[in-house]
Amino acid sequence: MMQRFKPFAAATALALLVAAVPALAQERTLRLGHLANEDNVWHLASVYFGEQLSELTDGRLAVDVFPNESLGREIDMINGMQLGTVDMTITGESLQNWTPMAALLAIPYGYQTLEEMDEIASGEIGQEIEQSIIDNAQIRPIAYFARGPRNLTANRAIESPDELNGLRLRVPNVPLFVDTWQALGAQPTPMAFGEVFTSLQAGTIDAQENPLALIRSASFNEVQSHVNLTEHVRSWIYLTLSQVTWNSLSEEDQEAVMEAARRTQEYERELFLAEEEEHRQFLEDAGMTFVEVDQATFAEQSRDAVLANVPEDIRDIVESLFDR
Repeated sequence: MMQRFKPFAAATALALLVAAVPALAQERTLRLGHLANEDNVWHLASVYFGEQLSELTDGRLAVDVFPNESLGREIDMINGMQLGTVDMTITGESLQNWTPMAALLAIPYGYQTLEEMDEIASGEIGQEIEQSIIDNAQIRPIAYFARGPRNLTANRAIESPDELNGLRLRVPNVPLFVDTWQALGAQPTPMAFGEVFTSLQAGTIDAQENPLALIRSASFNEVQSHVNLTEHVRSWIYLTLSQVTWNSLSEEDQEAVMEAARRTQEYERELFLAEEEEHRQFLEDAGMTFVEVDQATFAEQSRDAVLANVPEDIRDIVESLFDR
């Protein structure tokens, strides 16, 4: 006679069978914090990175993105990455706190076109910068994003340094910026960014300098009429991964991270270029006049001040950038 199938015995057998099968790799979620808001291309690129990494690892690795400094300020996140409590962030010349090489990310007139900047960032000098960051800061650059060049706004056209004529110009409290603009003939005034609009409105200062994205978001078009295309600082910033996290990944997952980063760098560049065009169109529609300037003369007159302010460790490299 055939024996009846016993549910308990079947369940027991199934449990033993499942236990005998190797467990699937557990999903790991990386924490990526940055300072930008949800509309910024850095945030969109960060989300894209997570999507690509999940796809490449069949869901083994995921990424939670925390915008708006919700994991802390930039330096706090770098410290967290060194301890292994944060996995990723977007950072750049702030890494000078650990390595002088990071100053090369934002040298006035070091890179006069996007193509020149790409050549350096992706070439031998870029590799030296990345290795120096790994060695000294214990975080690993895995992709880089271009940033919009800084431009001079004022209520008049300024095509050459001779036309600055002691222009009262707000600059960040960075000695390199102060000395460079002083050498060019302006009267640089360090000031917190939050005070710039009202100071322009009141006539305390005559001008300021920032990328188009900030000129737009700060509504400087309401108190400035001209964007003078000095493009005096062209720079990049890194998408980075904690070296603690990197060392904990398998070789296969390290390869997936780098492939996701490569795709993300291409994606972010497309967003960046489209956004720069859109910012310019918005500002022109708002009534601002864009002025082509004699960038070669600006660069030439900046040289001595820049070289005097960069760390000695990288002075030869900066000089070679000017001599190209």
